[in-house]
Amino acid sequence: VQLQASGGGLVQTGASLRLSCATSGHTRNFMGWFRQAPGKEREFVAAIKWENDSTYYADFVRGRFTISRDKVRNTVYLHMTSLKPEDTAVYYCAVDREFSVGRYDYSGRYAYWGQGTLVTVSS
Repeated sequence: VQLQASGGGLVQTGASLRLSCATSGHTRNFMGWFRQAPGKEREFVAAIKWENDSTYYADFVRGRFTISRDKVRNTVYLHMTSLKPEDTAVYYCAVDREFSVGRYDYSGRYAYWGQGTLVTVSS
């Protein structure tokens, strides 16, 4: 299973970006986005339940970021608005497997990870 993330870049505070992550069509329950800032641990950002579009967010992005998916293209998106310097990080997409265990915000649930795309927000 391969994941191809794209869409990162250098933007100013308050700008918007949309990240994309395409994957193969294997059976999955959740696709998620995590991020890792320099010197920090990887943290959960958002997840989407593939079968019914239910979405889940970390508190620090709720209201600013939106996760969505295109079932036909097997692609998940992360639309980020009102970006802040503290959003600067490498963003990773991830997908679980049919029988993965753990909550949607638990990185161990996800079996496959993309290579990461860097988002830099300047002040």
